[in-house]
Amino acid sequence: MSDALPLPASAPAGRPLPRARAYAERPNPKATSLDQAVARIVGLARAGLSRVGARRYARIADAALAQEEAVASLSRGALDGEIRAVAGRLRGRERFRDADVARAFALIREMSGRVSGQRHYGVQLMGAAALLDGRIAQMATGEGKTLTATLAAGAAALAGLPVHVVTVNDYLAERDAETMRPLYAALGLSVGIVKEKQELPERAAAYACDITYCTNKDLAFDYLRDRIALGQRASDVRLKLESLHAGGGRLGQLRLRGLHFAIVDEADSVLIDEARTPLIISAAAGTQFGPETLSRAMEVAALLHSPRDYLIDQGERRVLLTEAGRARTADLVAGDGPAWRGRVTREELVRQALSALHLFLRDEHYILREGKVVIVDANTGRVMPDRAWSDGLHQMIEHKEGCALSQGRSTLARMTYQRFFRRYRRLSGMTGTTTGVVAEFWSVYRLPVVRIPTHRPVQRRHLPDAVLPDDAAKWRHVTARIAELHARGCPVLVGTRSVAASARASAHLTAAGLPHTVLSAAQDGAEAAIVAEAGQAGRITIATNMAGRGTDIKLGPGVAEAGGLHVIMVERQDARRIDDQLAGRSGRQGEPGCFQAILSLDDPLLDGDAIPRGLLRPALVLAASFLGARLAERLGSLLLRGAQGRTERLHARMRADLLRSDQMQDRILAFAGHSE
Repeated sequence: MSDALPLPASAPAGRPLPRARAYAERPNPKATSLDQAVARIVGLARAGLSRVGARRYARIADAALAQEEAVASLSRGALDGEIRAVAGRLRGRERFRDADVARAFALIREMSGRVSGQRHYGVQLMGAAALLDGRIAQMATGEGKTLTATLAAGAAALAGLPVHVVTVNDYLAERDAETMRPLYAALGLSVGIVKEKQELPERAAAYACDITYCTNKDLAFDYLRDRIALGQRASDVRLKLESLHAGGGRLGQLRLRGLHFAIVDEADSVLIDEARTPLIISAAAGTQFGPETLSRAMEVAALLHSPRDYLIDQGERRVLLTEAGRARTADLVAGDGPAWRGRVTREELVRQALSALHLFLRDEHYILREGKVVIVDANTGRVMPDRAWSDGLHQMIEHKEGCALSQGRSTLARMTYQRFFRRYRRLSGMTGTTTGVVAEFWSVYRLPVVRIPTHRPVQRRHLPDAVLPDDAAKWRHVTARIAELHARGCPVLVGTRSVAASARASAHLTAAGLPHTVLSAAQDGAEAAIVAEAGQAGRITIATNMAGRGTDIKLGPGVAEAGGLHVIMVERQDARRIDDQLAGRSGRQGEPGCFQAILSLDDPLLDGDAIPRGLLRPALVLAASFLGARLAERLGSLLLRGAQGRTERLHARMRADLLRSDQMQDRILAFAGHSE
């Protein structure tokens, strides 16, 4: 097995197929900064060649569609025989040939039509060919990525590869697996679902299936648990010898069979947005500090003043104590007991208290559920009940909210998403947008991006941004616009960044007498039902960005004639890709729809901006007086886009720093004799 990253997917005959191993995975590649820089340049160059790949996949799709009449004439027995025959050809060759791929797709498409009445479109065949070739298939929202994945997953599983279809939450994993199970069963393939709270035997059974649907978090943490079980001495020969003994040795304790082939849905969310956070498995280690110490830290933090005693870096989301703050902290806690005697300990306690007070806000970064602090995923808007902040921060926030203190944790294993997914012998993904991250997909994961055309022409209208001086003016404008659309019978989806922002939107609409439904991390259990109704005539839905991922909004009777679903964004997201995902909730599959951003200079993206809001607001009013309202709004929109771009670059640096830190840790462990 080579130490190199996956080879580019430009060879006409496709990539070599990985051979089965005791625990198949690709070793962590050792890449220098120069390697990363060169790879990034190559990635930008390859971005311009995506049309070449798209033409090849179009030829595969055309070849599959050309067989439609002949395949449709086959009896069920003959169809099953053809599927076995193509499986034999796929298994018996070192590479996937385009002709074999087209034949497999034609047979799977026909079987899908007979089992569920759904036959794949040409663009779905193109997307599946890109997946099977180890690429990111960029398909517009609503183009049917779930059905597209069945072609690639089915063909790979027929070739003998264990396939992981990775989604962003348990609901989508279970929904997609159960929806597609009849098709896979007709192909002679087994399907497993990995869900939260499953025990080891259930998980191992799910991963033992031909195709396994799971979330990125479950999958990555199961891999880390397997690495802990395998330990340091886990060569193929040793594991195979152990399996000869009763109980199967360490292989019998594992969840996964290795990392063979993954299809990552919403790849930009999983591989880019979530890659800023390391994956850590920890064990209970007791609570280092009691309520009295945490309470005292909060009291001290409340007595400190910014910027004299501390500085808040909103971009990096951290607190820095100044020299004056360190001295004042020492004076305030003098004689307070042993917990405060060490300089490093007392300053860390105060920094965590300041972070809990100023950086981590209820209903934005976390919610309270059944008396516990539950983290809200900033990328998806969904709750993460099994996650906790490290280094005592979680306990500090629990104390701030008056909750019972949970136990502290000690780290057992740590890994980044970048490092984990690069260990797959074969990796691919689907997403609705790759704006700004094409080069990163290549430089980090060696994943080229190919843009797949839409099945029908897009009819969605993008109205110009409206940028108001402050939140009060923005909400007056938003409320008036929603009232106008509601009176016409148009459904409206209002997109927000956080639970708190959804609550504010709800309060304004309630005051205006507009009936509405709120979908946020606090109501995640009812997501499917709420989203299913969001396209009905006159419906008003307020949603965090979770509504833009994996769920479908179908238009009710008469809605298309009224202009389709109208999406109104009231805050910019951290990345333009997430804005685009929200816009993609309307105008799907050639349906009519509309998208507009109604924003203000109180937008959270401008927190910590170099230009104070006190100067921005009068400047915008002055520009409107001299240049006209339309041009002033254009300037305001550019200002917010600039802030969004700075946030995107900051997050890219954070991901790069995390990856470098991970690689450095691996080198240190290797030097000490404890590397993986």
